[in-house]
Amino acid sequence: MEKDARPNWDSPTQFVLACVSYAVGLGNVWRFPYLCQMHGGGGFLIPYMLMLVLEGIPLFYLELAIGQKMRKGSIGAWTSISPYLGGIGLASVVTSLYLCLYYNIINAWSFWYLFHSFQSVLPWAECPVNANGTGLVAECERATPTEYFFYRETLDIAPSIEVNGGVNTGQAMCLVLAWILTYLFIIRGVKSTGKVVYFTATFPYLVLFIYLIRGVTLHGAMNGVKYMFTPKMEQLLNPTTWINAATQIFFSLGLGFGSLIAFASYNQYHNNFERQAIMVSLINSGTSIFASIVTFSIYGFKATVNYEDCLERTRTLLLNTFELAEDSINMNNVFEWVERLNSTFPMQFADIADKLESCSLESELDTAVEGTGLAFIVYSEAIKNMPLSQLWSVLYFFMLLLLGMGSMLGNVTAIITPLRDFKVFNKMSNELLNGLFCLFCLLLGLGFTTSSGNYWFTMFNDYGATFSLLFVVLLEVITVSYIYGIKRFEKDIEDMLGHRPHWYWKIMWAGTSPVLLIALFIFYIVNYIQGGTPTYQAWDKELGKAVVTEYPIFGQLFIGLLLASSVSCVPIYALYVYCKKGKHGRHHKRQRTVSTVSA
Repeated sequence: MEKDARPNWDSPTQFVLACVSYAVGLGNVWRFPYLCQMHGGGGFLIPYMLMLVLEGIPLFYLELAIGQKMRKGSIGAWTSISPYLGGIGLASVVTSLYLCLYYNIINAWSFWYLFHSFQSVLPWAECPVNANGTGLVAECERATPTEYFFYRETLDIAPSIEVNGGVNTGQAMCLVLAWILTYLFIIRGVKSTGKVVYFTATFPYLVLFIYLIRGVTLHGAMNGVKYMFTPKMEQLLNPTTWINAATQIFFSLGLGFGSLIAFASYNQYHNNFERQAIMVSLINSGTSIFASIVTFSIYGFKATVNYEDCLERTRTLLLNTFELAEDSINMNNVFEWVERLNSTFPMQFADIADKLESCSLESELDTAVEGTGLAFIVYSEAIKNMPLSQLWSVLYFFMLLLLGMGSMLGNVTAIITPLRDFKVFNKMSNELLNGLFCLFCLLLGLGFTTSSGNYWFTMFNDYGATFSLLFVVLLEVITVSYIYGIKRFEKDIEDMLGHRPHWYWKIMWAGTSPVLLIALFIFYIVNYIQGGTPTYQAWDKELGKAVVTEYPIFGQLFIGLLLASSVSCVPIYALYVYCKKGKHGRHHKRQRTVSTVSA
């Protein structure tokens, strides 16, 4: 009766698109290219694909199977296996809540940049005039126009996390808009989400394809693509390369948040989730590689432009200093003239030596940038140099917005679905419950729109999920393999699919995946301990750049709270169930004693 009453996806296609929309997110566009760049270009694909087979697909399969079998959210699903294990689902809910709070601020930034793209001159293309009208803003000149627009115009950032200004009105309005859009997407639960994913899962691919065509035709684009696919095989001997490959697979697929369990719980009981798990995992990884080609083509264009600008500045300096003919030095012979003039006029050359820049295309390509720096600074800088820059800006930030919104659908579903398994929330309409949740997250999320909000965003991004998700997924695979039991899990899968899982899946669940997760877990703890005091990048207005700064005491304490809050849900929930059962047991024992005495 309960199974029939539960809403379902209209078709398996909706479920697949929902998983793709959730899994394919901002990390595919900015995290994976950064890791490729840092760990040997094409060589990084070797550990990445191995980790996909050994870790990603088996764990993705496991979460879909649990959700479809139990037909409940994360808390209810793990409670069905054992009342003491509901804390695993609760930890997932807490982690997803943290993600919801800060993830939508990225969508707010996308809205902000999208709105500012409809201008005759992009506002991050050049520095603004100062208040006196006598020159350009000094902070912008010390930095770059794109950095200035992001840190000053967009964030109005404070010099440190300890300096807290008021709410940035523009950012707050964009955040309100982001949450209104999220609410409209989820207003009727899976019925409305199922319609939205047709757009959020497919349109970003259209934009990426358009960007691919534009990207590879840009001047110098092939320098970036060649850089990406030139493997540095020595990186395979670096343990960090393998750790980062495993971590990227883990987070890119969205394991441990409870979203996949929630999505699968709305499937028909005999839906073929095995094929879908393989399909979505391969689509996700393929998208990462595809997006990296686009990113590196644009990165190659940016690096080439910067390199040629450096050569032009050097050429101009030589021409003016040594009064040479205008056509004597060109881009191809700048370095030859530097050597010639240095040997011919050593005294005169020494006077300008400190003004000469070190121009290197390789150095430009080696500059690794991840996260918001890649998405909102590097891309913006490349876009401003493109013909019809407004068009490319609109397309890019609209794509970012859809990628972010697609992931938000999964994040919100990971929380709403477990709440609906409780009677008190199940009585509420979708419109009311979803509306109250979005309002709650909006009010808390306004803290990220203050002048120090970006530093809190960084803290949540760095420490709000990684440790807890490793812990959650490790407990998930141990629970299924050694508490629920592989044999019993096999029978459940056979009941749903009509056949038992292949031996490959069982080996991964019982052995390989737990070992890899334990290794990741230990690596994270050791790396955190050895890293010393946690740091963040604070914007220095005088220098015009971000500088490494240690978190103050209250920041370090809050980081500890983030790390412990979700993980502690598991033992606290188990203790709660134990005490509750003990209380009921003592109550029944007293009743039996009273009955015996009365008799």
